[in-house]
Amino acid sequence: MHQLIEFAGNHFLLVGGFIVVAVLLIQELAQGGLGKGSVDPKGATELINQQNAVVVDVRPNADFSKGHIINAINIPMNVFNGQIDKLRKHQDQPILVSCRSGAQSGMACRLLRKAGFGQVYNLQGGLMAWQNANFPVSRKRK
Repeated sequence: MHQLIEFAGNHFLLVGGFIVVAVLLIQELAQGGLGKGSVDPKGATELINQQNAVVVDVRPNADFSKGHIINAINIPMNVFNGQIDKLRKHQDQPILVSCRSGAQSGMACRLLRKAGFGQVYNLQGGLMAWQNANFPVSRKRK
C-alpha cells in the first residue's frame, strides 16, 4: 500500500489521467455499454429496408454532396445540436446516423438519445465502411 501511495505521489499526472479514463469508461458502460446501438452496413440496410429507418448524415455539406446513403438527410455536426428539432417528426422511427468513419456520428447518437430519441443507431465505420461493402451512394440532395 505504501508503494502505491508513493507511486501516485510521484506520477500524479499519470494517475490523474487513469482516473479520468476510468470514470469516462464507467459512464459509457452505465449509459448502455460500448457499441450499443451500432450497426454494420448490412444491419443498416436491414434497418432502412425493413423498419423504414431515417438516415442522418452529419458530415459537412461539401462531403455530403460528393456521395451519401440514398435518401439521407444532411445535418452537419457543427450545427447538429441546434437542428435536432428537425428530426422530431421521425422520433418514433429508427434513426441511422452516419459520418465518414463512425466517430462523429457516435457523438450525434448520444445527443439524440439525450434529446429523447429511442431508436438511434450509429453506422459502424461510417460511409467508408458502407462504400467498402459496395453499397450504393447518391449524389442527389435531400
